[in-house]
Amino acid sequence: MTRIGGDVVVETLRALGADTVFGLPGQHALGLFEALRRADDVRVLSGRVENNLAFAADGYARARLATDPDGPVPVTPLIVSTGPGALLTLASLQESRAASVPVLGISSQVPVAGLGGGRHGYLHELPDQQASFRDVVKSVHVVRRASQIPSALREAWTSAATAPYGPVWVEIPQDVLLGPAGVPPITSVAATPPPLEPLPELVTAAADLLAAASNPVILAGGGALRSGAHAELTALAEALRAPVISTFGGKGVFGWDHELSGRSWMEDWHTTEFLAAADVLLVLGSGLGELSSNYREFAPRGRVIQVEADLGKLESNYPGLGIHADVKLTLQALLEWVPMRSSDGRAEAAVSSLVASVESRLDGQDLAAERKLIDDIRAALPDGTQTFWDMTIAAYWAWSAWNPEGAPIHTAQGAGGLGYGLPGALGGAAAGGPTLAVSGDGGAMYGVAELATAVQHGLDVTWLVVDDGGYGVLREYLTGAFGHTTATELARPDFVALAESFGVPATLSSSDSVGADLAKALRTPGPSVVVLPALLKLFAPTHLEQA
Repeated sequence: MTRIGGDVVVETLRALGADTVFGLPGQHALGLFEALRRADDVRVLSGRVENNLAFAADGYARARLATDPDGPVPVTPLIVSTGPGALLTLASLQESRAASVPVLGISSQVPVAGLGGGRHGYLHELPDQQASFRDVVKSVHVVRRASQIPSALREAWTSAATAPYGPVWVEIPQDVLLGPAGVPPITSVAATPPPLEPLPELVTAAADLLAAASNPVILAGGGALRSGAHAELTALAEALRAPVISTFGGKGVFGWDHELSGRSWMEDWHTTEFLAAADVLLVLGSGLGELSSNYREFAPRGRVIQVEADLGKLESNYPGLGIHADVKLTLQALLEWVPMRSSDGRAEAAVSSLVASVESRLDGQDLAAERKLIDDIRAALPDGTQTFWDMTIAAYWAWSAWNPEGAPIHTAQGAGGLGYGLPGALGGAAAGGPTLAVSGDGGAMYGVAELATAVQHGLDVTWLVVDDGGYGVLREYLTGAFGHTTATELARPDFVALAESFGVPATLSSSDSVGADLAKALRTPGPSVVVLPALLKLFAPTHLEQA
């Protein structure tokens, strides 16, 4: 068997630790897929549309991070073809970049002679394909000879796995993939991401501020969750007797029912004020962006310490003591300096009061159906079920109200694009164990073709489609802003019949039976669909009128 450039790619990926690849063939990528066929120790998961496949790779990486936060960084290969196939992944890779998910995109390219914008008229040719990706992913790597493949993939893998994690892009021309390997079989490539350690003098300064604080509060973001800082965060919070609020992306890094947990109602004014009142606010792995700042209404009155692996986010929104470092490593260093405080009950009482105030505010609105739905979904899940949420009203509730203990939550909140739910859950199921996807009818139509993928690969995913006849979130926004809507009302299929046409069992549910219907579907191996006709509402915003 003659080894080709495609074999060098697959050998290198295997040496780096990949055993699962998400891939969709194309004319220029034939050498890659022939090499994948030859590899008996690499699983290939295909899909129907490239953007959905990229969401699936993202979901796989998130699920692996959630189940093994202390393990190797789960860099997940995504293989697509040139031009249209490659470009379809851009919106999905934007989500991976915003959420710091380590996806390794590998695209074929036109032959080497066509690189550089020469306009030779090759099929799928772009003047500069890599330029389309340069400002979306962390790094772009271009190969021109087979001998460059191992080093290029190692550099890309290292980039993806270095905090902050993120997607990367590698382009390999068609003739390199199909041509002779030119190098012996690759077995020893390894990537060692450098640890992002905090500067000692900054740790000392932060420890001094925290030790002197009378009302310290911790805001735990997605960077804390991805760094696997669960134990260190709990230890520091208990040492300081500091309440912990989690951002939407940080849900799960701190115990939901811990006596110091203020949970994650980031869009509620009570939470915004609770954070602003801290004399020292320790922000871990959050850029304090639009949602985490309650649409810029957050105005801290004390000192801010921000620990952030993404240098560009450091002090980008609020001034403070900025520490460019991995959250887990920083907490480990802080724990050596911060003294243990005895509990006087003040922090616990403050947290209880905060949660009660949020509950009271919700009690004053007609939201019983929405709150019951979240409770019913949560109660239906077997322990360990990973959940993947599209941009839909139910997800907006879950950002704040979802208890992630034993049911990790993954959403498209990073970039905010539609269509994440089902393909993300398919990737999560490929990582092992059952998953739940939640979509609205609008978002469901973005990825409905992937029901065929679920059947083809026997993936254990249950899909809840909340059918309200339109783009529900945008309907609320337009109505609230202008009193009427435009282009939000949708003709849609019979989702039950559509699912059954794929051979997927489906149930038409109701608000009274959805919990039982989901529980039954989740107990049934393989893909299932539950359709819930329901018109849900968002809770009243507090950034428009503080309450």
